[in-house]
This record gives sequence, C-alpha cells and structure tokens, in this order.
Amino acid sequence: MIQDNLFIVLSIALVMGVQISFFFNSVFGKPTRKPYRFLYFIVFIVLDCLYLLFYISPIVSSILALLVIFSLAQSYKVELKAKIIFTILYGVLMSIVNLISLYIFYKLDSVDFSNFNSINAQDQLAYTKATLLTCIIMFAVIQMIRLIAKHRSFSLHYRYYLLIMIIPAISLYQLNVLTSYSEKNIHYFISVIGFLFINVMIIYIFDTIIEKFQITHENAQLQQQMDYQDANYEKTVHSFKSIKRIIHDTNQQFLYIEECIKRNELAAAMEHIKTTLNKVEGAYQRVNTGNLVIDALVTNTLTIGQANGIRIDTKLNLHAQEVTIDRYDLCVVLGNMLDNAIEASKQVRIAEDRSILIHIHANESALFIHILNHMETEAAPLHSQKPNPEYHGIGLTNIARICDKYGGHMTIETKPKRFHNMVMLPF
Repeated sequence: MIQDNLFIVLSIALVMGVQISFFFNSVFGKPTRKPYRFLYFIVFIVLDCLYLLFYISPIVSSILALLVIFSLAQSYKVELKAKIIFTILYGVLMSIVNLISLYIFYKLDSVDFSNFNSINAQDQLAYTKATLLTCIIMFAVIQMIRLIAKHRSFSLHYRYYLLIMIIPAISLYQLNVLTSYSEKNIHYFISVIGFLFINVMIIYIFDTIIEKFQITHENAQLQQQMDYQDANYEKTVHSFKSIKRIIHDTNQQFLYIEECIKRNELAAAMEHIKTTLNKVEGAYQRVNTGNLVIDALVTNTLTIGQANGIRIDTKLNLHAQEVTIDRYDLCVVLGNMLDNAIEASKQVRIAEDRSILIHIHANESALFIHILNHMETEAAPLHSQKPNPEYHGIGLTNIARICDKYGGHMTIETKPKRFHNMVMLPF
C-alpha cells in the first residue's frame, strides 16, 4: 500500500521482520528456531514488500498479512496449532496498535484515514508515518510480552486453542465497530488500549493453562512411577519373607533329621536331607549377587520369564556387594529395563525367539547394565505396548532422568528384531 518509494518499503519490511522475530522468540523461545532460518527471513521480506507495494481490499489484505506473518512462524520448531494461534494473535496486536497510531495522527494532524487515497502522495506519507509509529509501539508491546511469556511447550487439545482464539476474534469485531460507528475521542482511545491489554494478557493466560496441564500431567506420571516403585519394593519385601520362611521351615526339618539320626535311620535321614535341599533350592532366590534390589528384580523377571516361555540368560558380576546407588533410583532403572524387555518378549510369536540376556557388572567406579531382548517387529517402537498406553511409556524417560542425575548415560541400539538397552551409572 506504499507504492512509490521502494527504499521505504524495504526498510519497513526489514523492521517488521526483526519485530516479528522478536515476538516469536518471546512466545516460542530461541531454542525452537530452525537452522538456516535466514532463508525464511528472506521469503518473509519478499512477501512483505509485495504486500506493502500493492493496494488491495481490506479483507484480502488481512488474510495476506496473516500468511506473510505465518511464513516467518515456519522458521520455528513448534506445533502447527501454536504457530497459527500466535500468528493470528500477532496480527490482532498489530491491528490494535495500528489503530492507536492512526488515532494519534488523527489528533495531531487531523488526518482522516477512513478516506484514505492510495494515489494521493500526502495520504501515502501520512500512512507511512503511521506504519512506522506502529512498528515502534509494537516493540514496546513485545517487551511487555517478553516479561510474561514463559516459553512452555506442552501440547494442549485443539479446543483450548479455539477458546483462546475467541478473544482476538471478538476484539477485531469490536474494534471494527468502534472504528466505523464511534467518535474518535478519548473514550475511543481508552477502549483500544483496553483491547490491547486484553490481547497481551492472553499470552499470560495461555502460559498459565499450559503450566496447569503440565503440572497435572507430571503429577500423574509421578504417581504412576510411585505405584510402580511400590510394586518393586513389594518384590523386595517378598524376598525377605521368603528367606524368613525358608529359615523357619528348615529348622523344622532339622528336628526330624535329628530324630532319624537318634534312631539310626540314616537312609531316611539322607532321603529327607535331599528332599529339603531340593525344596530350599526351589524356594530360595535364584539370583544372589548380594545386592537386594538386583537380586529381587532379576529373580522376579526369571519367574515371569519361566511362566511366559521366555528364555532368560544372566551374566551378573559385581565387584562388591555394596552398590552406592540409591535403591529407589536403581529400582527405577533396572525395573523399567527388565519390564520393557519382558513386554517386548511377550509379543514374539515364535517360542524359540523369546529370549532375554541380562548382563550386569560393576567395578570400582560404575555399574553397567545391558539388557538384550528379541522383538516381533524389525524396528523398535519406543512407546509402551501395555494396555492404557497413556498411563505408560515413560520408562525410558525415567531411566534417562536417573542417568542424568548420576552423570551417567543410556544407549539404545536397535538391530533387526533385537533391542539393546545399555546404561552406565557412575558411583
């Protein structure tokens, strides 16, 4: 709409490009920017120059303006619905600020923009000045936005985006009504400022909604993980009870063996000793590394594997029985790794292919855990295959979190129908 001076058009396009970049940096965060972002910036400048050079009807102009803004939003790695809502919001804010600029020039120079003539040089100059003032005011508005935006990235349902967009839509309608039917007085100016404040506060409300849902989601995950840990601790308690029961039963068997020896019934005593040893071997933990967490969880996995026809081989070698990793954290890591392996192995249809290798060893400085299991599919789906997957699938995330806590790392390697999960936890 500014046709004669190409230098001014290019200058305004550059200012708006920088300004919109500041806006998207404020709401999306700089880390979300895509590489080679300057290419998107060049596309924006070209489109914006074309938009400014040619005069078109207001409705088509508004749609094209949003498309030009959206072209720069594409340079950020965020959800499409977030790009759309903040593109529209920026367009609304720009329209409101533009009305403020027009009101200022209306009061200062008595310029009536309702009778704007795209050919008249004086009208073009006035419109150019109003556009530049709009850009200056928008920089101040964006600084306000930077103070309230928290750059939260959590996916919401589409209905929340639609609800948020109602406010800018109503604002645009009300502003058009004010511009067309209201007198340009101080009340008009205060109303426009009020609409500007409301639409800026949308970003704060939007961030608050995201924060609420994010906290709710994290609490649900935490509760699920706590329930999972309770189950692991129950396995450990069961191991203690099993040992206590074995000791109690063995004492009773010794009394019978003692009585057989007193009566010189040595054959009966020997037979009962063999029977007792077999019972003890079957009831006692099948893994005895000396670390209760490892013993309980691996033993439980062996039991589950046997019940489901899964062959499980173990290679366990601890440098010392004392593993200086918090038992809760070790339960999270080992429990999730073993559960994932069992879960994947259950899906394997060919019985001979259902196998798991559990390799755990430790030296003076670190604990190493390597779980290898076969899969039914060629590629490994890194989300839960359990019922109600929305309440599962955070196992790998929790393992990675514990690794970060100890300065260790997790490595995942997938091969055709094989899945390797390797964890190193320094002491």
